[in-house]
Amino acid sequence: MGEFGEKTTTCGTVCLKYLLFTFNCCFWLAGLAVMAVGIWTLALKSDYISLLASGTYLATAYILVVAGAVVMVTGVLGCCATFKERRDLLRLYFTLLLVIFLLEIIAGALAYVYYQQLNAELKENLKDTMTKRYHQLGHEGVTSAVDKLQQEFHCCGSNNSQDWRDSEWIRSGEAGGRVVPDSCCKTVVAGCGQRDHASNIYKVEGGCITKLETFIQEHLRIIGAVGLGIACVQVFGMIFTCCLYKSLKLEHY
Repeated sequence: MGEFGEKTTTCGTVCLKYLLFTFNCCFWLAGLAVMAVGIWTLALKSDYISLLASGTYLATAYILVVAGAVVMVTGVLGCCATFKERRDLLRLYFTLLLVIFLLEIIAGALAYVYYQQLNAELKENLKDTMTKRYHQLGHEGVTSAVDKLQQEFHCCGSNNSQDWRDSEWIRSGEAGGRVVPDSCCKTVVAGCGQRDHASNIYKVEGGCITKLETFIQEHLRIIGAVGLGIACVQVFGMIFTCCLYKSLKLEHY
C-alpha cells in the first residue's frame, strides 16, 4: 500500500511538472505579448501624450513593459524550478508570479480609472494646452502633436476652429496673418491658415476633443484587457506551483 501511494504521488508530481512546464511556455509568450503592447503604446501611440495633463496613460504603458520583461525572465526561472524540483526556486517563482499579478492588476485598474476620467480631463485642459502652448518656446512637442492631431483626425481646435481666436500664437502676430494653424487646412501649404472658410479648413467637421478621446479610450481598453487577461491566467500558474511544491514536500518526507 505504501509503495502504491508513493507511485501515485510520483505520478502526480510528474503530471504537475508537465502542466507547469506547459503553463510556463504559454506564460513566456504572454509576457512577450504584454511587453509588445506596452512598447507599441509607447513607440507608436504616444504622439498625443504631451496633450494630456495626467501621466496615467504613460504609466500604464511602462508598467506593462516592465511586467512583460519580468514575466519572460520568470518563465525561464519557472522551467528551471519545475525540472530541478527545487522548492526554494518554486518559492521564488511563486513570489515573482504574485508580484507580476499585482503589477498587471494595477495597470488594468489604472487604465479603467483613467478611462472614466479622460472626458473630464480633456474638457478641462485640452483647449488651454492647444491655445497657450502651440508654437511657444519649449513646447515643440505640443506643437508637433497638435499639428498631427488636426491632420490625422481632420479636425480644427479643441471644440471647433473658433478656439484658435484665443491662441497666444495667433494673437502675438507671429502667425503671419493666420487665423488658424496650417494643420487645420484640408490641403496643407504654407500660409493656408490665413483663410478659415469651410472649403479650406476642417470647420464643419468639428473639434478634436471627441476624436482624441475616442482614440485614447480604444487603446486604454486594449491595455486594460491585456493586463487583466494575463493576470487571470497567472492565477492558474500560482495554483500549479503550490500543488507541485506540496507534492515535492510530501515526497521529501
